[in-house]
Amino acid sequence: MESNFVDYVKIVCRSGKGGRGSAHMHRAKYAPNGGPDGGDGGRGGHVYLRGNRNYWTLLHLRYDRHIFAGHGGNGGKSGSTGAKGEDKYIDVPCGTVVYNADTGEYICDVKHDGEVVMLLKGGRGGLGNQHFATATNQAPRYAQPGEPMLEMTVIMELKLLADVGLVGFPNAGKSTLLSSLSSAKPKIANYPFTTMEPSLGIVSYRDNQSFVMADIPGIIEGASEGRGLGLRFLRHIERNSLLLFMVPGDTDDIKKEYEILLNEVGSFNPELMDKQRVLAITKSDLLDDELVEMLSADLPDDLPVVFISAVANKGLAELKDILWAALNSESNKLQTILDDERIVHKNKDLSYLHNEMQDEGEDIEILDEDDIEELDDYEIEEDWDE
Repeated sequence: MESNFVDYVKIVCRSGKGGRGSAHMHRAKYAPNGGPDGGDGGRGGHVYLRGNRNYWTLLHLRYDRHIFAGHGGNGGKSGSTGAKGEDKYIDVPCGTVVYNADTGEYICDVKHDGEVVMLLKGGRGGLGNQHFATATNQAPRYAQPGEPMLEMTVIMELKLLADVGLVGFPNAGKSTLLSSLSSAKPKIANYPFTTMEPSLGIVSYRDNQSFVMADIPGIIEGASEGRGLGLRFLRHIERNSLLLFMVPGDTDDIKKEYEILLNEVGSFNPELMDKQRVLAITKSDLLDDELVEMLSADLPDDLPVVFISAVANKGLAELKDILWAALNSESNKLQTILDDERIVHKNKDLSYLHNEMQDEGEDIEILDEDDIEELDDYEIEEDWDE
């Protein structure tokens, strides 16, 4: 069954061309030699991106792969200006990053609800012949053409916006924890890679307060190099304020597994090492008090550690207290502000981009020349820079 969660899409966008100016001459019964009165062409439509908090995936764009703005109308007689081309707004979820599909160049990042970013600018309309009348050329019979349209194929990637991101190996109990703390219903089963797509849940806290938790598919050693589900879902933890590492209590070496996870996160993006971290030892209902005390001696001491069991409802209240305190600490608030100010998106490597699009199942054909409306030929084209 095809998933409803779409976090990667490739679309073709095209702005509108500007309308041509009119070379009309004024003609009236009692106005001999009326002179030029051609109006200007209308501008072509722009293509905008608009953040919309009511969307949480890019599913609505999967079946609308071509976004074309309207062309500007041609100028008319009596100085009439052509109609403006219709603008196109592409609504995207907050946290959408856009790249040029042909060059891999980063274009923009839409982070806030209602934020509008111009993706492609429509062509300006040409000037009518009334602008070219001079003392020595009182009846110009030419006008400017409109500026041509712009076309670009773009890749949109969604990076989920959440307060807490769950990081762990497959079968670490991430989906079970999310289903216990929130109303989310992720798929849960006793085999690896049960979770094949990210899930979001709202965790209720005291005094009607809450925070958002994101569960991503389990990562394995070498995920930052493309193993397992690889880089496809690691990007979703880039925008999380806090990372909750989860290691099962029946693991042979808890500290080693935590260090492997931390290394994969750091290899994917070194800036993630600056985020606050909490370590949760899951499936602790299998451990007695003596074993818990023995394991605690070998655990990392540079971050909060809590033993939990989502099935037995053990330690969940303590976990929520720790997460809430960490999310509202001054250091975390300052870090969030710094992240917003210094976040830098790298251009995509073209050698990797082709494989990435194949992995995502993107096989969109670029428009042929026959599909693109040809621009009209005009007698004289004026230089816009003059």
